Amino acid sequence: MTVLLALVLVLAGVVVYTVRKSFPQVDGSLRLPGLTSNVEIYRDKSGIPHIYADSAADLFMAQGFVHAQDRFFEMDFRRHLTAGRLSELFGASTLDNDKALRTMGWRRVAEQEVPELAQETRGYLDAYAKGVNAWLSANPNASDRSVEYSVLKLQGGGGTPEKWTPVDSVAWLKAMAWDLRSNVEDEIDRALALTRLPRERVEQLYPGYPYDRHLPIVNEGTVLQGRFDQQAEPRLRGNRALADAAGTLADVPGTMRTADRSGVGSNSWVISGEYTTSGKPLLANDPHLSAQLPSVWYQAGLHCRKITEACPYDVTGFTFSGVPGVIIGHTDKIAWGFTNLGPDVADLFLEQVDGDTYLYKGSRLPVESREEKIKVAGGKTVTITVKSTRHGPLINEVIPTAKPSGEANAVALQWTALTPGRTADAIFALNKAADWQEFKAAASLFDVPSQNLVYADTSGKIGYQAPGRIPVRANGDGTWPVPGWTGAYDWNPAPIPYDQLPSVEDPADGFIVTANNAVIDPERYKPLLTKDWSYGYRSERIRTLIKEAIKKGPIDAATMSEIQQDTSNGFAETLVPALMRVDLAGPSVRARALLDGWDGEQGQDSAAAAYFNAVWRHVLTLTFDDDLPESARPTGGDRWYEVVRRLLEAPEDPFWDDTATKNLTETRDDILRQALASAHQELADRLGEDVKAWRWGDLHRLELVHGSLGTSGIAPVEALFNRGPLPMGGGKDAVNATGWNVQSGYEITAVPSMRMVVDLSDLDKSRWINLTGASGHAFHGNYWDQAEAWARGDLLPMRSKPESVKKAAVHTLRLSP
Repeated sequence: MTVLLALVLVLAGVVVYTVRKSFPQVDGSLRLPGLTSNVEIYRDKSGIPHIYADSAADLFMAQGFVHAQDRFFEMDFRRHLTAGRLSELFGASTLDNDKALRTMGWRRVAEQEVPELAQETRGYLDAYAKGVNAWLSANPNASDRSVEYSVLKLQGGGGTPEKWTPVDSVAWLKAMAWDLRSNVEDEIDRALALTRLPRERVEQLYPGYPYDRHLPIVNEGTVLQGRFDQQAEPRLRGNRALADAAGTLADVPGTMRTADRSGVGSNSWVISGEYTTSGKPLLANDPHLSAQLPSVWYQAGLHCRKITEACPYDVTGFTFSGVPGVIIGHTDKIAWGFTNLGPDVADLFLEQVDGDTYLYKGSRLPVESREEKIKVAGGKTVTITVKSTRHGPLINEVIPTAKPSGEANAVALQWTALTPGRTADAIFALNKAADWQEFKAAASLFDVPSQNLVYADTSGKIGYQAPGRIPVRANGDGTWPVPGWTGAYDWNPAPIPYDQLPSVEDPADGFIVTANNAVIDPERYKPLLTKDWSYGYRSERIRTLIKEAIKKGPIDAATMSEIQQDTSNGFAETLVPALMRVDLAGPSVRARALLDGWDGEQGQDSAAAAYFNAVWRHVLTLTFDDDLPESARPTGGDRWYEVVRRLLEAPEDPFWDDTATKNLTETRDDILRQALASAHQELADRLGEDVKAWRWGDLHRLELVHGSLGTSGIAPVEALFNRGPLPMGGGKDAVNATGWNVQSGYEITAVPSMRMVVDLSDLDKSRWINLTGASGHAFHGNYWDQAEAWARGDLLPMRSKPESVKKAAVHTLRLSP
C-alpha cells in the first residue's frame, strides 16, 4: 500500500508538470526548417487541422509536424509495434508480441517496399518525415513530448525516440493489412475443431453464404474476354504445430481489430442523385474496428492554395498518424469510402521439416533462417531464430508449447502483404483523383489490404471497385491448412488481374451497399475470392432501409446518418419465435414476455434487447462450448446466426446435446429453455429482479482504453489515460455495429471507429465524427471530446472550403521556413 501511494503521488506530480507542458502550440508563428514557403494551419474547436501550402512537399511536411504535435507517442508506439520492438518500451511483458512480429517481418518488407515506390511518393514520405523530425528537434525532452514517456521512464522503459523515416510510415500499412486480412485464423479453427469433431460437423459451423436471402455487392456482370464486364447478362435470381501457430497469431497485437476477431467489419454505401434531395450523390462510411484511445483515425484537411500539376491536393478526411495523406475522405471533386473486402489472401501450409531442410516435391530444400535480436527494457537482449520455407515464415516455431509430432511438424504462413507492394502510391493517387477513371487507376495500386471501394463525384457518378493482390490457387479453396510438401496447393505466380476484379459504374439500382458481405455470386465469377464472408445481415438491412427511404421521398444526409444509427438485430425474427414456442415455467416467464412483440431494436434503454442478447449468449455457449476447443468457440455474429438458423430446424442435432451430461441427451428445446432461464438469472443478479427496469446499455458499455498503457494493470496509470464507460445500443451485426464477445461478456470490443456522410452537391454540407478526438495528450480538451457526440449518433460539420474553414477556426498557426 505504501509503495502504491508513493507511485500515486509521483504520478500526480508528473501529471501536474508534464501534461500541459506537452500540449502543442497551435497559435502564433513557428519556424520549420526545410519549408520552401509559409504554411497556415487552422484548427476548429475540435482541434481538427486544415493545412494550407503552396507546394505538395510543404503540405506533407506540415502534416508530419502536425501529426507529431498531437499524436507522436502513438506514432512511436506504432513503429515499435510494427518493428517488433515493443519490449524496448515496455520490457519483458511484450516479448512474445515482439517474437511474433519479428517472425512476420513487417518492417523487413517495408524496407524492401520503399525503394520500389514511385519517386514522387518517396519524396512525399521524405517530406513527411522531415516534418516529424523538426517537431522532435524542437521537443528534445521526454516531458515536452507526451506524459506517456514520463510514465514509462518511471517504470524503467521508454528511451529516446530516434528520427522518423519513410519506412516507419510504410510499416504501419502492413499493420493495417494484417488487421484487415481474411480467414487465416478460421483455417486454424477449422483444423483444430477437426481434432474434436468429424469433418461434416465442422463444416456445419461454416455454412455457405445465403445468396438467396442476402444480395452480394455486385449483382451484374462477370469476367468476359479477360476483363470484368458489367454489362454481361445477369444470372436469374490439426495438429500440435497448428495449435502453436494459433498461439503465435494470437501474440500478434491487434492494431485496429480485437484480439478475438469479434466485431470487426465496416459499412459503406452510396446513393445516386436520382434519389437525393439535391440531385447529387450521397456517400456514407463507418469502418468497424477495435475501440482505442486515441482513435486510430485523425481528421485533417490538406489543401494546396492553388491547384496545379505540381500541387494537386485539396483533400479532407481521415488520416493515420504516422502516414502522410488521407486514407478515407473526399477531394474537391470525388469522395470514397472503404470496407474490408476480405478476400482469402493468406494460407497456412503444413510443412515437413527435418533439421535445416524441408520437403518439397520429393526434394529436401534448405530452410531459410535469420537471427533477430530483441532489446528488452530492464533486461537482457533476447535472440530468436526465424525460419522460413518457400511458402513463408514458420509461425509455429516462435513460441512452441510442445515438440510437434506427426506427418506435418511445422506451419508456414503465405500472405500477400509479405511481398512489397504499392499501397503508399495508391494513397497519393486517390488524394488527387478528379474522376472515375483516375480513381480506378489509383485503386489499381492498392495492393493490400484489399478493400471494397465505393465512389461518388460531383458530376453525379457513383461506382464500386474491388482492388487488391488476390492469389490464384492451383488447388484448394483456402479454407483449410494444406500440405506444402506436395506443391499441389501453391499459388500461381500472378494474382487475379486488376481488370478482372468486380467493378460497378452507375448501377441500375441507383445505389451500392457494401458491408463485408459477398462481393459477387461465385456461380458468375471465377476465380475464387473467398468463402469466408460476413453473411449479409448488415448489408441487407441497409438495402432495406434505403429502399424504404426511397419510397418516402428524396434522401438527404440526415437520412444517411439515421441509417448508420440503426440498431435492429437481424436474427431476432428467427430466434424469438423459437424461444416463444418453448415450454417454460418459473420466473423466466416474466423475462420472456419482454420479447413478445419486440421489434428487434437494440436501443440502450431496451429491456427486451438486454434479455435477448443474454439469451443469445447462453444459447451459443450451452450449444457449442462443450464440443469445440477454446479458440474455435463462438464469439457471436452473423456466421453463428446462420449456424443456429439451420440447427433450429434440426431439434435432435448432436450439437444440442451437452456432452458433460453423460446419461442425458439434450435436444433443441432443452437448450433454449436452459438459455432462457440462465439469462434471466444472470440479469436478475446483475440488474435486479424487475425485468422491465433492465437496460441494454447497463450491460453493453464502451470503455475507452489507451492503446498501450491502458491495460498496464496499475490503476493510477490506467486512470490517467482511460475514459468512460459509455452505455451504448446496437450490437455485433446491427448496422450500428457495437461488437461484443459472447465468451467474455457484453462489454463493447469493436465500434464504428468513425462515421462520415459526404454530400456531393455541396462538400461543405458533409458531416463526420471520430470516436475520441484529435489529441493524443491525456487531459487535453480534444483528447476525447467527440466521444459523447459519437455515442449519441451526432455528426460534426466536415468543412473543407477555405472560407468555412477559416470562419470556424479558433486557432491559427503559421509555419515559416
